[in-house]
Amino acid sequence: MKIGTIKRPNETQKKLRWGYRAAYDIKKHYPIYLMILPALVYFIIFHYFPMYGAQIAFRKYTIGDGIWTSEWVGLKNFTTFFKSYYFERLIRNTVLLNVYDILFGFPAPIIFALLIYELRNKVFKKTVQTITYIPHFISLIVICGMIIDFTSPQGMINKIIGFFGIGPIQFLAYPEYFRPIYVASNIWQETGWNSIIYLAALTNISPELYEAAKIDGAGRLRQAVSITLPGIAPTIIIMLILRMGRMMDVGYEKILLLYNPSIYETADVISTFVYRKGLLEANFSYSTAVEFFNSLINFVILVAVNKISRKVSETSLW
Repeated sequence: MKIGTIKRPNETQKKLRWGYRAAYDIKKHYPIYLMILPALVYFIIFHYFPMYGAQIAFRKYTIGDGIWTSEWVGLKNFTTFFKSYYFERLIRNTVLLNVYDILFGFPAPIIFALLIYELRNKVFKKTVQTITYIPHFISLIVICGMIIDFTSPQGMINKIIGFFGIGPIQFLAYPEYFRPIYVASNIWQETGWNSIIYLAALTNISPELYEAAKIDGAGRLRQAVSITLPGIAPTIIIMLILRMGRMMDVGYEKILLLYNPSIYETADVISTFVYRKGLLEANFSYSTAVEFFNSLINFVILVAVNKISRKVSETSLW
């Protein structure tokens, strides 16, 4: 080797060095790796290993033949779905429910967190927080039972509007009422719980900024606009990106408990359609193709929104 030259490690040496460093880090911090292990095993078993079965979307799957020996049909299941009568309705209902939920449901916990943050009475503040957290822990079956009772002809909502000479109305029998009921019940159920992350973000804002703003004569509204919202903006953006990544997903359990054939026009979404085709009609290949398409669209939206966010605000998931 000539004097003054540097011998660069080859790929094998680099891999060995990386392996030594990884082994040393695991040995040094093994309690942390043990804590990660259960979550890692969970995702491998229940999220990654099932991907093996996604290939039945491209096959004419039967239980008797199994996955590998079932007939390969390529994109036939996808084209059947795209040409079906239900395609346009399912896409429209899924997108509209998510758009309404984002427009009205996403800002709700942010506004609620800002209002809670401004409260000075600690006892009243904790009481309000506790009350608003409770709906999140109520069983979904109980929630849907309450919604059905409240919207029935003899329910509380009809009694209230009865004072104005309206009704009674069987709300869950008319398609036009389903979306407002679904979105409003989601807001009631999740606003308090979802506000926790924004309250945590608010605590990281330096009190010195508010003190300086008060000295400059800024009121509470001005402080909220100039300090509070910019302070939690990165958290809001990250949560919005994650929410957009579920743009084509709707909580099918709640819809299954609320809907009926008379409101399929607005209540039937991709996830409920997959449930009917896959579990009730045992059309596994077709339902898998529909869900595969749904997941692919979610992935594309997530990547696109993350890229846009990175360019616009320099805040992104990766």
